[in-house]
Amino acid sequence: MSERILDLRPEKLLKLQGNALVESIRTAEGRTILSEMVCPMMSMLYDVSNPELAAGLGADIVLLNLYDVYKPNVFGITPLQGESVIEAVKRLSGRVVGVNLEPVASDPVFMGEKEELPLGRRATRENARLAYEQGAQLITITGNPKVGVDNQTIQHAIAEIRSELGNDIVIIAGKMHASGIKSEAAENIITEQTVEKFLTAGADIILVPAPGTVPGITVEFIKRICEYVHQHGALVMTTIGTSQEGADTQTIKSIALNCKMAGTDIHHIGDAGYAGFAIPENILAYSIAIRGKRHTFRRMAMRI
Repeated sequence: MSERILDLRPEKLLKLQGNALVESIRTAEGRTILSEMVCPMMSMLYDVSNPELAAGLGADIVLLNLYDVYKPNVFGITPLQGESVIEAVKRLSGRVVGVNLEPVASDPVFMGEKEELPLGRRATRENARLAYEQGAQLITITGNPKVGVDNQTIQHAIAEIRSELGNDIVIIAGKMHASGIKSEAAENIITEQTVEKFLTAGADIILVPAPGTVPGITVEFIKRICEYVHQHGALVMTTIGTSQEGADTQTIKSIALNCKMAGTDIHHIGDAGYAGFAIPENILAYSIAIRGKRHTFRRMAMRI
């Protein structure tokens, strides 16, 4: 995050909730990195968990994908007595932690074979409450491939979770890819009308694909979305959610600078570089591209 945020002690940073966390990200002026990981999958390093590795490479926020609120588990993380799994991740990584929850469309026009979503991963008010009580500081309402998440269901989930948790949680909402919905593929994945509905429902941060990660999504396209969102007082998270987190570092640096030029507030890097985690060098390369070596190394080395 910005110099001001980097100066916060971890015990303060980990207590940030709701509006305070949003304002901290805003203050960072496009220098916040969020690293997503598939939490049940085996760690890349046998004795270091993926959340700890992401933090060590410069990530500011850890996002847990495939997190089940009824069967909470992050590979390589063993909570202390009386501690939740998410609280253990926060303690060991010293980072803000969020979870993905997914709303399922009732009858979408679906592309390909649809997968059944476990109850503990669904974007319901009950699951959001459990995630919050387990320590999550933000909830991302989005969809994995083959699940079948459409924008109308995302809008409904935003309103439901905002009603349940008020301003105690940060809500990020949107799609990194079509998630199986034919009518919301490519440049139809997000529009200003969709953004308006998400903001009205209570989203704090709008999630959009990073330029170059989805067909038709250009710098100019995302710049228009960013301007619209910022005019309405909210933030934007650009995402690498189409496996390019496993590309070469030059591609990653190009995406990073394009996202910054477009006006993003949070830079997301996805979980499909290797099994369940971005290629480590790409997290580091992304960080250096958007904030230079001094702030990157400082973020990496800051004691927990």
